[in-house]
Amino acid sequence: MELRHLRYFVTVAEELHFTRAAERLHIAQPPLSQQIQALEAELGVALFLREKRKVELTAAGQQFLQRARRILADTEEAAEQARRAARGEVGELRIGFTSSLPLTPILPAALHAYRQHYPAVRLTLREMFTTDQFSALQQQDIDVGFVRFNGLSPADRIVVQELRRDPLLVVINSNHPLAGEPSLSLGQLRDEGMISYPRSAGTGLHTVIRQLCEAKGFEPRITQEAGEATTQVGLVAAGLGIAILPSPLNCVQLPGVRYIPLTDEGAYLAMGIATREGDSSPLVAGFITHLWDEIPAI
Repeated sequence: MELRHLRYFVTVAEELHFTRAAERLHIAQPPLSQQIQALEAELGVALFLREKRKVELTAAGQQFLQRARRILADTEEAAEQARRAARGEVGELRIGFTSSLPLTPILPAALHAYRQHYPAVRLTLREMFTTDQFSALQQQDIDVGFVRFNGLSPADRIVVQELRRDPLLVVINSNHPLAGEPSLSLGQLRDEGMISYPRSAGTGLHTVIRQLCEAKGFEPRITQEAGEATTQVGLVAAGLGIAILPSPLNCVQLPGVRYIPLTDEGAYLAMGIATREGDSSPLVAGFITHLWDEIPAI
């Protein structure tokens, strides 16, 4: 049974007149009659009572009409869903992001713009360290990642495009002798105990700090590790050392803490958008397009 047979049948059932039905279908009347006869032969039942000047549906035809209409409607709906999926208008988009991203305007602006254009797409957001996002992209557990990357090399088959650079700030106790300085160089901090992310956290910041310190001729003295930036700021407030964090985190204001810019060349942490190499997903393409549209305004 072919869909065109169903369309022919429904049209004849609606017109109850073969000539008018043929005109609606833009075919000749004899071939239409032949197609209906072939459908009846395939079903093994008569769908129409044909009299000289009158055509009526049989009881079987009335029942078949309900199902035929439903099948045609479902087929059109399925076709439209396929077309919408091809345009990236439906489905699920899984987005990874680092913990500092919500503190920048990038995520709210990107999600708002995307929602305006693709309201039917389901968004799933996951907070993850950068290296975990690279792994998740490779394993197809997420589709797009907002990553910190200048201290890390992208994993195989991952493409990263830079979105912005956030200056690094020294987080220092307000009673520290250097707390009144308008800016600091890492050379002034060589003897300070540092509070840092664990190397295993995969933030990239650990590597950046080490490289900057080595450029000044010393190794950072890590006295405390903490996996959350807010914890690091709290430990600074407690006088357990200094921390170096990207500038969006200066919104974490605790009594007894100051944020001071670093003047060293390369003292920044880049934020980028990571995708799988060669990913042809229309969902990803649509998100990236609207993200880049928003970047100049951010």
